[in-house]
Amino acid sequence: MKKRILLIGYNYAPEPTGIGKYSGEMMAWLAQHGYDCTVLTTYPYYPHWAVQEPYRKHRFGYHTEKQRLPSGAEITVHRCPAYVPARPTGIKRILLDFSFLLTAFFKLLTLLPGRKFDYVVAVAPSFQFGLLGAFYKALRGGKLAYHIQDLQIEAARDLQMIKSKQVIDLLFGMEQFIFNRSDLITSVGEGMVAKIREKTTKPVALFPNWTDVGQFYPIHDRAQLKTLFGFQPTDRIALYSGAIGEKQGLEAILYAAVAFRTQPEVKFVICGSGPYKEKLQALAQELAVPNVLFMPLQPFEKFNQFLNLADVHLVIQKANAGDLVMPSKLTTVLAVGGVALITSNAGSGMHALVQQHRMGLLVEAENQAALNAGLAEALARDHAGLAANARRYAEEHLSIESVMRTYELRLLAC
Repeated sequence: MKKRILLIGYNYAPEPTGIGKYSGEMMAWLAQHGYDCTVLTTYPYYPHWAVQEPYRKHRFGYHTEKQRLPSGAEITVHRCPAYVPARPTGIKRILLDFSFLLTAFFKLLTLLPGRKFDYVVAVAPSFQFGLLGAFYKALRGGKLAYHIQDLQIEAARDLQMIKSKQVIDLLFGMEQFIFNRSDLITSVGEGMVAKIREKTTKPVALFPNWTDVGQFYPIHDRAQLKTLFGFQPTDRIALYSGAIGEKQGLEAILYAAVAFRTQPEVKFVICGSGPYKEKLQALAQELAVPNVLFMPLQPFEKFNQFLNLADVHLVIQKANAGDLVMPSKLTTVLAVGGVALITSNAGSGMHALVQQHRMGLLVEAENQAALNAGLAEALARDHAGLAANARRYAEEHLSIESVMRTYELRLLAC
C-alpha cells in the first residue's frame, strides 16, 4: 500500500515563484515516485498578492481539486479560504497567517476520520502551521516533518516588524512546542540549519531548494538575447529578478543606478512583483534614474533566455537577513551560469558557501559604496571562471532528483 503524505502550507502550485513553486515540485516528485499525496493549502496569490484566475470564484470557500501529472499520478489539493492583503503590512501578514491557520484547521478535522497519513509535512512560513501537524500527529499518529523556508520569528524581530519582547518570547515558545513534536526538522541553508540547532536538541538536516538544471542552462550569445528583449547588444545589464519585498533592501539598486548615471550603456533591470514595488518605483522617479527599468514577471517559457541576458545578477539582502533567508533566486542564477553579485557578510552561511565554491562576487550588505564597487568590478572583468563554477555547483548539488532522493531517505528513516 502506498505511503500517504499530507503537506500543509499556504503557498503551493501553480504559484510561479518562491515557496509555492518548491512545495508544488516536491509533491509532484513524491507522487511520481509512488506516494499518495494530499495538500492542504489556500488559493494561489503569490507574488501578486491577489488570488489568481481561475481560482478567484472559489476564494471565499473551500474547494478540492485533483492535480493530474503527466505521468498519470494524482495529487489531491484541498484549498481553504484565507485573507490575502493587497498591500501586506506586518499586521496584515499576521492576519493572513492566522486566517489560513483557522480555515485549514477546520478542513483538517474533516480529514481525521479518513485513512491515516504516514507523514505530515508542515512548511514554514508561517511557522504556526507546524501546530496543525502536531495536532494531527497527536490524534492519528504518523510522523511530523517540519520544513523551514524562512526563520520567520527572527526575521520579524531583527527587521523590527515585531518590537514587543513578550510577543517574540511567546512565538519562540510556540515554535519550541512544534520542535518537540517533530520527527524531522529541515531547512534550506547551512546557516539556517546551524541557527535552528541552537534552539533544539532534535536533529536538523539540510533540505535545500533545488533548480531544474535541464530547464535552466547557460546561453552564450548574450548580445542576441538582449535584442530579443528590447535592449542594445552593447548594453550592460545588471538584473534583479525575484520578489520585491522590504526585507531585501532593493533601494540600494536605485542608488547604484545614480552612481552609474554617466554610463548610459549600464542598465539596471528590476523584474518581478511584490508589496514594495510601488514604493521602489516612486523612489526611482524621485531619483530620476532613466537607467532603471521595471519589468513584469516573465513567461516561464522565456525565463531561461531572460536570465541569460544579464551581465551580472543582483542578489540583494539586508545585513541582518544573511542567515534568516536563503534566496531561491540564487539557485536559478547558478543554474544558468550567471555572475552573481551577492550582498552577504562574512560569517553568514551564504557567504561561506559562495566563497568555498568560488561561484559569485561577495560584497558587504547595506554598504552602498561596496555595492557600487562590486558592480564596477563585475562589469569591468571577465568572470567566466565564476560562471563555470556556478553551473557546476548547480549540476552537482541542486538538481531536484538528488535533493529529493536525500529527503525521501530522511523521511523513511524517521
